Amino acid sequence: MNPFDHQFMQLALRQAALGQNSATPNPCVGCVLVKDGQVVGAGFSQPAGGGVVQGAPGAHAEVMALSMAGDLARGATAYVTLEPCSHHGRTPPCADALLKAGVVRVVAALTDPNPLVAGQGLARLAAAGVEVSSGVLHAAALEHHKGFISRMVRSRPWLTVKMGASLDGRTALANGQSQWITGPAARSDVQKLRARSCAMLTGIGTVLADDPQLTVREFVIDRQPLRVVVDSQLRTPVSAKLFNQAGILIVGAQDDELKRRALEAAGAEVLILADAHGRVDLAALLNELGLRGCNQVTVEAGGVLVGALFQAGLVDEMLLYQAPVMIGDTAKGIATLDLSDLKHKLQAKVLERRLFGDDLRLTLRFTDAGEFYVK
Repeated sequence: MNPFDHQFMQLALRQAALGQNSATPNPCVGCVLVKDGQVVGAGFSQPAGGGVVQGAPGAHAEVMALSMAGDLARGATAYVTLEPCSHHGRTPPCADALLKAGVVRVVAALTDPNPLVAGQGLARLAAAGVEVSSGVLHAAALEHHKGFISRMVRSRPWLTVKMGASLDGRTALANGQSQWITGPAARSDVQKLRARSCAMLTGIGTVLADDPQLTVREFVIDRQPLRVVVDSQLRTPVSAKLFNQAGILIVGAQDDELKRRALEAAGAEVLILADAHGRVDLAALLNELGLRGCNQVTVEAGGVLVGALFQAGLVDEMLLYQAPVMIGDTAKGIATLDLSDLKHKLQAKVLERRLFGDDLRLTLRFTDAGEFYVK
């Protein structure tokens, strides 16, 4: 391994972060080209849907870096956060582009779990005489690409629950009032979380109580996340603020033709996914979102839906914004859970503690992406 591999892979990961709000459903890959110890090209995955951040629509990170490097790519080393693709999708194979440009070494942080790639990109390069290696900054790349990897391996997105709570673990008063427990700095950070999300998931209770928009509003974004409402009886009012922006999926358990037609006329898509108990099948819903190309889904909902997601084993992560306030034990809790013994408690790993103004953000992990990543 080159002693500078870590340094240049860090640069590739920084490039990848530039596309994290726009690359979906593609993974937001970063690529850096290095020749004689100098960076000669850099790029990140462009929006697949046509919005352009830095160049050709849908262009992969390797192509962007090669375009910047030009003739300097010949004899260079490419550092990529995910194995170069080897198949024809929306764009030609990146492995072929690297070969054509004369790159002599390729260092990947991760092999691609996509069955269409799965080591074939590196194998193609090696067969053509290119020196290849993988695993540099593996953990950091796995964290960055966890949503895409989850969709490829588990056929469902990475699910993050966002919660704002008081010191006594309450999220809203008994009458439903919740605006605002946390301060402006924490709420601004939530806007960044929404921007990274492919979909925002909420429940009908939150829609009726808070009338949220669930959109990114504080800064310009190439695309808005899909808004998904778990609404068993199709009670979402067509006057809801959700309808101010296109891209709404209402998921019910009981079909009602009149309600469905009204919601569709207002601009929503309605999907019926019932489980054996007559409730929305949450696992099937996440699989459906995976089929639609969603890599990361964020939940902003009340305790009933959050508790149901936890009890179904579907929550990977929680971002808990805890404000230094007390609102009383009659207020609503974080999650409705029915545990008969403490041995069934849900144990999280604390990844990070960070202050936003006076509010503490806890990043709590219930799933280790390394458990399902297949090298």
